[in-house]
Amino acid sequence: MIAKLRQISVGALIISAFPAQAMDLMEAWQATRQHDPQSAVSQAARQAGETRRTQAASLWRPAVMLSASAGRMTGETEMTGAHFSAPGLGESDGVGFATSINNGTSTRWTLSARQPLFNLERKAQGRQLELAADVAELEWQSAQQDLMLQTTQRYFDVLLVGNKLVLLREQQKAVELALTEAKDRFALGDKPVTDTHEASARAHALRAQVLAAQDELALVRSALTDATGVADPALQSLAGNANVLPASLQPLTHWLAEASGKNPLLRMQSAGVQAAQQEVAKYSKAAATTLDLVAQAGRDQLSGNGNFGAASNTASQQMIGLQLNLPLYTGGYRNAKQEEALRLQDKASAELERAKQQISQQTRAAWLALQTGSARLLALAESHKASAARLDATRLGRQVGDRTTMDLLQAETDASSATLALLQARIELLIKQLRLQALAGQLNEAALQSVNALLQR
Repeated sequence: MIAKLRQISVGALIISAFPAQAMDLMEAWQATRQHDPQSAVSQAARQAGETRRTQAASLWRPAVMLSASAGRMTGETEMTGAHFSAPGLGESDGVGFATSINNGTSTRWTLSARQPLFNLERKAQGRQLELAADVAELEWQSAQQDLMLQTTQRYFDVLLVGNKLVLLREQQKAVELALTEAKDRFALGDKPVTDTHEASARAHALRAQVLAAQDELALVRSALTDATGVADPALQSLAGNANVLPASLQPLTHWLAEASGKNPLLRMQSAGVQAAQQEVAKYSKAAATTLDLVAQAGRDQLSGNGNFGAASNTASQQMIGLQLNLPLYTGGYRNAKQEEALRLQDKASAELERAKQQISQQTRAAWLALQTGSARLLALAESHKASAARLDATRLGRQVGDRTTMDLLQAETDASSATLALLQARIELLIKQLRLQALAGQLNEAALQSVNALLQR
């Protein structure tokens, strides 16, 4: 059946209404990538997501902080009951000391460094940032696939509606000729007035359809122009003898497996489950304990005049060592946060299972549509041939008086409808192939180029 369908010539299917140097599908895609705002949105989100990898790596690097201050300060120090000793002065007990500085100059600086050594909460946070970067990349891939499908759909919408308008205009011309002939023959008394009324009604109906098709074409052209930035683009048409059937269709099990492992939406959901697991780990008992290597150097100085004359107080300190943090009681906060994280993990897992079912159903539907596509195309091609043969026979019958003008007009309408239906089916089959590839995470420029190769040169 497929071999037979591939041999069917439908060269008359497409009425060339587009110039030879028209924009092809790949050119439309490249223009869309450069101009469509959605492309810029997804690219910016991707670049923002990539910075999260650097954020994750920075969590395990040393943090160095310098703080400094200066200002006016008043300070008083009083000490009693001290023990005093000095060379040549002996020892004294119950000694008192007092210093004071009024509105003196105060300076302070501190340099500190901290290097995490053991921190399970920070480890989980870093993994979450890496997963967020992965999700941003997957979102970009999904957006690229969606944009490819939209571009293809917009491109072929213009082709389909354009050919629909051409066919309607041809019918309109034929009906107007038939109306003129019916009026002339009625005037000669050769035909009843009913032929004139029927032809007139058909002519008015076609005028309405042509106007509607013109509006529809303006809308789909506008959508393509908005996406590509090319004003009123002329397009290459789908070749009449192009084979739109897939070269080979892998079994359904193959596509289900590909979609399960490579579908961007499923991979995003899976990353969401992993992120939820890391959130649970952040509030485990082991994650509450942290160990850091710390170092600090600082100096405080206050100088000026006080109650006892000029004075200056200076304090310097340096320290390096380990710092252990172990919360003993948090009022139940960590337990409550972990319980919340567990429930959110359950939610993420359930959403992943739901998404798997949806993607599986969509993949199955797309595969079945392609599986039956060859038989549907063959049936429509046979219908097209039969309609063309009927039109020829009706024209001959009208010439010998066996068929009426209305019979001929109806045959022409049916032939045009069959032509349009076959074109629409061929376009739908191409788009369904791309949709199946998108579900399996395989839609890329190479796949788009294979469709582009079917356009007339």
